[in-house]
Amino acid sequence: MPLALPAPSSTRWLGWLRRRTRSSELWLIASAVLIGVAAGALAVLQAKLAHGLQGLLFGINPDERLSAQDVVAPWRTLAIPMGGALLGLLTWAWMRFRPRPAVDPVEANALHGGRLSLKDSAFICLQTLISNGFGASVGLEAAYAQAGAAVASFAGQKLNLRRADMRTLVGAGAGAAIAAAFGAPLTGAFYAFEIVIGAYTVANLAPVAAAALAAALVAGRMGAIPYLLRTTTPAVQSWLDYGLYALLGLACAAAGIGLMRLVAVAERGVARSGLARGWRPAAGGLALAGLALITPQTLSSGHGALTLDLISVLSLKTLLMLAALKALASVLSLSFGFRGGLFFASLFLGALLGQIFSALSVLIPWLPGLDPTVAALVGMAALAVAVVGGPLTMSFLVLEATRDFSVTAAALVASLIASTIVRETFGYSFSTWRLHLRGETIRSAHDVSWLRPLTAGRMMRKDVQTTPAATSLAEFRRRFPLGSTRRVVMVDEAERYAGVIVTALAYADLDGDDRPVSVLAVNPEAALTPDQSIKEVMRAFDNTEADELAVVDADRRVIGLVSEAHATRRYAEELEKVRRDLTGEI
Repeated sequence: MPLALPAPSSTRWLGWLRRRTRSSELWLIASAVLIGVAAGALAVLQAKLAHGLQGLLFGINPDERLSAQDVVAPWRTLAIPMGGALLGLLTWAWMRFRPRPAVDPVEANALHGGRLSLKDSAFICLQTLISNGFGASVGLEAAYAQAGAAVASFAGQKLNLRRADMRTLVGAGAGAAIAAAFGAPLTGAFYAFEIVIGAYTVANLAPVAAAALAAALVAGRMGAIPYLLRTTTPAVQSWLDYGLYALLGLACAAAGIGLMRLVAVAERGVARSGLARGWRPAAGGLALAGLALITPQTLSSGHGALTLDLISVLSLKTLLMLAALKALASVLSLSFGFRGGLFFASLFLGALLGQIFSALSVLIPWLPGLDPTVAALVGMAALAVAVVGGPLTMSFLVLEATRDFSVTAAALVASLIASTIVRETFGYSFSTWRLHLRGETIRSAHDVSWLRPLTAGRMMRKDVQTTPAATSLAEFRRRFPLGSTRRVVMVDEAERYAGVIVTALAYADLDGDDRPVSVLAVNPEAALTPDQSIKEVMRAFDNTEADELAVVDADRRVIGLVSEAHATRRYAEELEKVRRDLTGEI
């Protein structure tokens, strides 16, 4: 019998670390701290690379922001379509080898148990760096979060962590990157809870908070400057002010929904234009160059422009023009194929919307005028919540940026209003909206992948008793005596579904044997399709108050039957299985 070779020391060490991390919360927290360090360092590195590229292309100093420039030389704006051409070429080459769309942290946690591809994530970061570095109106926050989440996912896969721990680490990595970007650990932690993990629990509190704090400290040591915005006016001087801020939250909700829908419409328009995918960013870059000649505030994410506009006294006409141009620049950038997100663009647009709201409030004599800076900060949070999500995330961003609790309270009011309106009327954040347009059905980062096998087609019974609608009651009783079956599905002359008959009802009244059995049919329109999820199935049972529903194909031919009791039991079984997997029980 051959002797077994001893495992290499690296393999033994990794196995020991894996066992420790899976069995001890302290080791999981330690892993989260290391991930936070890596996420913070990657965020600062990406920011420096993008800013350095902007300095090289647009001739700005290291301490200046592109969007805060008074003017950009016309010949320098040609860098934007050049960057678009480079991006289009790289994306075309990449898609030839990896045609499937890359997974972002929200999708990874909702559908893939926190698993992300390191290669795909690196390419997303490269695309975003090129887009932002060459001046397109997109932010780097999506790349920060992608890099942090990818590092966390890679570490979690190496450590073979349980699904819940993997999702927690992915959230911690993404949140840590946001914490580093703004020098705001609370913001980063709640970004993880609300947007990437989808829930706050005692179990994920310590790892996420530790990662966010570590990332913010590392970013500070690497020279990143915390995002600070000062205010001098009390946010709330009367109770009526809260009503105005709530109204501002409503306006931001409408603006956010409009912006997200506009991006979708523009993307469809570009797709139908016949322009080759590889040339779309270059064509969009030409349009962005034209906008940059009007005002450089349309360029990049808008950090410098936001700070500049907060300390400037701008007319209502100027504010409206800036908001329209920045929104147009963001829509053009995303619809023509530049990579990035609307995180900071929504903050900038929200600040402009808040200032516009303040200017309009002054025009109404009986209303108390809102301070433009405070209204800008409140609008900043509310519109970001409408587009990105996370009312507590954005409220903490205002708190950590201003150190002002009264402004934070006003921002929280507007954010909650915006969040509620968007959730009730639209149902998506920008990231989940784009997934919806791609064919996915998720609305948050809640772990729903285990529900996907629970479809009506998988849960149905195929041994279905059927009867024609023209069958008489007497013939029905002869074919289906009491006790033989509880339900019989009725079909029409073309063998299509026409309703369900409760067998016992045919014996409740023995008169009128010549009547057709169709007089007893219920739910003639209510039927399930094989691909409907367990949530849709249970919703159908609630709406119809039926105990059993037929499953039909595309031609409404009956292929099965699902009972509410069976669907509920299968859901409970799968939920218990997932709970055991998450807790490590046998």
